[in-house]
Amino acid sequence: MIVPARGSDTVAGVLASQAAIRRDAPFLVFEREPGAVETTTWSEQDTRARRTAAALSRLGVNAGTRFGVHLGNCPDFYDIWFAAAYLGAVIVPTNPQSTVAELRYLLGHSGCRIVLTGSDLVPAVREAAAETVVDVTTDWIGGVAPRPGPPAAAPGDVLGVLYTSGTTSRPKGVQITHAAYLAVGDAVADHVRLRPDDRFLVVLPLFHGNAQYYCSMSALVTGASIALAPRFSASRWSEQAAVLGATVASLFAAPIRMILARNGLSHHHRLRATLFAQNVSPEQAAEFERRFATPLVQLYGMTETVIPPTINPLYGPRNPLSIGRPLPGARLRIVDAGGADVPVGEPGQLLVGGDPGRTLMSGYLDDPAATEAALADGWLRTGDVVRADADGFLHFVDRAKDMIKRSGENVACGEIERVVDQVEGVLESAAVGVPDAMRDEAIHVYVVQRQGAHLDPADVIAHCRRELAKFKVPDEVYVVPELPRTSVGKIQKHLLRGVKK
Repeated sequence: MIVPARGSDTVAGVLASQAAIRRDAPFLVFEREPGAVETTTWSEQDTRARRTAAALSRLGVNAGTRFGVHLGNCPDFYDIWFAAAYLGAVIVPTNPQSTVAELRYLLGHSGCRIVLTGSDLVPAVREAAAETVVDVTTDWIGGVAPRPGPPAAAPGDVLGVLYTSGTTSRPKGVQITHAAYLAVGDAVADHVRLRPDDRFLVVLPLFHGNAQYYCSMSALVTGASIALAPRFSASRWSEQAAVLGATVASLFAAPIRMILARNGLSHHHRLRATLFAQNVSPEQAAEFERRFATPLVQLYGMTETVIPPTINPLYGPRNPLSIGRPLPGARLRIVDAGGADVPVGEPGQLLVGGDPGRTLMSGYLDDPAATEAALADGWLRTGDVVRADADGFLHFVDRAKDMIKRSGENVACGEIERVVDQVEGVLESAAVGVPDAMRDEAIHVYVVQRQGAHLDPADVIAHCRRELAKFKVPDEVYVVPELPRTSVGKIQKHLLRGVKK
């Protein structure tokens, strides 16, 4: 007989299988508020997903339908996600902090007519022009019976479209298939030796790839459980880990620094490993591991890579300044501007080899040109510059062009500049990231005013607050007589960093 590979599975198929095996074992432990913990078993989760699928079908959601999920962290997110997996539908999760203008673009670009959201977010979603808005805090499912039968999806079908900021002024929709979701779950679970008695602490937002890929999917494929918090809390992170019985966690560097800034003592948790992305200093890593008695394991990944191509060893020497070694089975190249491999120690662009739709994204939604540029010849061009050392560890050198990394979020300079340029009196602008001890980078914007105009930086920031999510709003705006340029007219942003006027 031929033994089927994981690529023959779907997310809903794995959920149904785990529910049949695990039944009354916990799948989700959710702290709605301090002292109020709710538990959902595997069997209950499968039933909730099937009922939600039936309710979505009643709204007109079928195989291939894209619909919006505009929610913070809550059990409903999993119900809806897995319901889409049963129907063969596609979720488009969006950041609850998005402005109406940002949300209008995302819903319009993805073609979402239906959006599921919370009561506090309904007005913004309606203003963003969604045709059907469902408030999941109401009894919108009612007494509908669970959807019967097997999943309607195939492994190569898209299950999620995750919007990520690129180097252009508009986000791109990264398409993730069932097969890719399960592949990253297998890869991360294998690396951290995840078992059914493990519990993954999720404090990062569920609309983000980190919480979906590394935490949720690794728990799904192994039969482990998830400890979910409504939001990240620097002051309560250790307490949440203890109260919810977590054994594994995932963070970004900025939240780690925020946690360390609190003087509270560590609680008696069971954490045995904490994954994180982006660098912390050796001193910060040592303090975190001392205070919380859990190893910090840095990895590198993008929404587009799905599987993290590099990760530090769980057992063995780890380097908080390194993004780790290649994950087993990963195909990586570091190349120069001409596409030739660079010697060890030399910086170059990181290319990640893989199978689009199975181990990498299947492509950008409705953007064949960008897809072809990113996935040429079976290699994903990350745009990130790295170097490899003699021990096989990779080190991040520079970010993709025109990107700012702020508190774990990618912010496209072009998106900020597009909004700033709308301000009356602005001739042109340039946004740059500058080092920030707490949030990775602060956002500084330099503007050239039109002749005769008198710009007030406070007015520019106020306009950005109306048009951009909070984490994209500039920290400082400087009015300058001109922007430095190359001989061909390109702005030399490296010359702007540190300029105050």
